Amino acid sequence: MAAYVSVPRDLTRVKSKVMFNLTKRQLVCFGAAVLIGLPSFFALKSMGNASLATMGMIIIMLPLFLLAMYEKDGQPLEVIAYHFIQAKFIRPKVRPYQTDCYYAALMRQYEVYKEVDAIVCKEESAGRRKNARKPVEERTEADQGSD
Repeated sequence: MAAYVSVPRDLTRVKSKVMFNLTKRQLVCFGAAVLIGLPSFFALKSMGNASLATMGMIIIMLPLFLLAMYEKDGQPLEVIAYHFIQAKFIRPKVRPYQTDCYYAALMRQYEVYKEVDAIVCKEESAGRRKNARKPVEERTEADQGSD
């Protein structure tokens, strides 16, 4: 009888394990939790009850465990928290829906073309009137070519 090993089809979700079947991220977070949790346990134990010190240590270490283990849609907890804070507190709450109608854009462009055309025609007609006032002998070759 053959033994079958399940192979994940989506290899992007496979993470490389470093030691004790944990990723680098998990090792760093667990190491930081131990570095913070053990001294706090002994400090709380010296002040009073051991079970109270244990509960305090768990509460202190829990955020680091969550950072190490929690992942949703391929994103770690700090990325999810960052997006949540951005959406709830930093970005504006009301985002008005604004459209740019294609017809309105064409009309604005047509108005701009009309305005430019009016300016160009005004300059051309002013140049013609200026040349028309000059006697024929005073006109230059460039002026005569534009008539």
